[in-house]
Amino acid sequence: MASPLNALSPLDGRYHKQLAPLTAYCSEAALIRYRVRVEIEWLIALAQDPGLAEIRPFSAAALDELRQAAASFADADAARVKEIESHTNHDVKAVEYWLRERFAAQAEVAAAAEFIHFACTSEDINNLAHALMLTDAREKVMLPALDGVIDKLGALAHELADAPMLARTHGQAATPTTLGKEMANVVHRLRRARARIAAVSLSGKINGAVGNYNAHLAAYPAFDWEGFARKFVEALRLEFNPYTTQIEPHDALAELFDACARANTILIDLDRDIWGYVSLGYFKQRVVAGEVGSSTMPHKVNPIDFENSEGNLGLANTMLRHLSDKLPLSRWQRDLTDSTVLRNVGVALGYGLLGCVSCLKGLNKLEANRAALRADLDSAWEVLAEAVQTVMRRYGLPEPYEQLKALTRGKGITRASLQQFIGGLAIPEAERRRLLALAPWTYTGKAAELAKRI
Repeated sequence: MASPLNALSPLDGRYHKQLAPLTAYCSEAALIRYRVRVEIEWLIALAQDPGLAEIRPFSAAALDELRQAAASFADADAARVKEIESHTNHDVKAVEYWLRERFAAQAEVAAAAEFIHFACTSEDINNLAHALMLTDAREKVMLPALDGVIDKLGALAHELADAPMLARTHGQAATPTTLGKEMANVVHRLRRARARIAAVSLSGKINGAVGNYNAHLAAYPAFDWEGFARKFVEALRLEFNPYTTQIEPHDALAELFDACARANTILIDLDRDIWGYVSLGYFKQRVVAGEVGSSTMPHKVNPIDFENSEGNLGLANTMLRHLSDKLPLSRWQRDLTDSTVLRNVGVALGYGLLGCVSCLKGLNKLEANRAALRADLDSAWEVLAEAVQTVMRRYGLPEPYEQLKALTRGKGITRASLQQFIGGLAIPEAERRRLLALAPWTYTGKAAELAKRI
């Protein structure tokens, strides 16, 4: 095997270890394995239907051998398929020939050899293989990786629910929140995005060269091919698409890729915010022994995991959006532009997975710096102007907003000067005492409650 150092893509080079779980579902060998599975299940379905008299039902032993061929499909088998393809110059036909070769010595299957790939166009096999590939990649790799980030953020939301933090709308000091509440906001967004990814129903078809069962009916004109195809597709846990050209139009794939991109965008937003909080000193990063932050500045502990995550999620979204824009487009009944693009699905998901893994790695290094949070709040007493002017509004004082604007806008203000202002207000004494007791670090509303509830 060639060294990862010689890989053209960093996914197969620098990052190949992190992405190993996805390789099992989105590599070319995996795609060939899914094609083999579809071809075998189609052959079995044909044999089991009494309406197709020319192919006899398989014995239990033959069924077991057929399904075991798909389940145990190995790299050596994929290599043999590729060797056949070097002669056929057709990837799906190579799978058909491999199956004929693989079962040449199995009498029952050999007798039914002409029903391998019966009435199928290549896209009948490919669309189902890609749908199965993405189903497994979504359920076994992508969603668990996203869940890891969501779970960590949820833990941080609870841990830091009552850690007051100066908010910064437009980059300027604003009404305080808590660090935990800011984590909870992202948890809520990601849960919603996750639900959208999980909810996409992947579809499939197996209806021939232009979607009309022409060859099927030429051979068996009285057979219910549409009903048979629906049953077959749904048995694969996919949604049956009754209206297609030669290709399944990929609308469901586009929905999935759009949903993945939306989750990635939320993670990019998180990466940028955490990067900023680290810069402000709100978070410290645990130092890993032996790591170097800068080749010339020994003191540096850089937020590299969040930078890595942001960069790779951006690459993922560029590809995912191209996939969702391009795949539903096909000239007339079929062109091959989708074929080469679909070969990059694993690349798009790989960059997304890498971004997710890097984000989680960075989150696991964070420690809240409560002293820095408090110091920032202690220098921003002007943020209480919102509270004071709102209480003044309640009690009908003249021009409360304008008074606080004149007192605070663009100015530094001390606790003493603000309390002096409050002391002169014509409001009930109980309200005055409540306002005088306020501090930037206690003016956080329901933030802690909301964070603990996530």
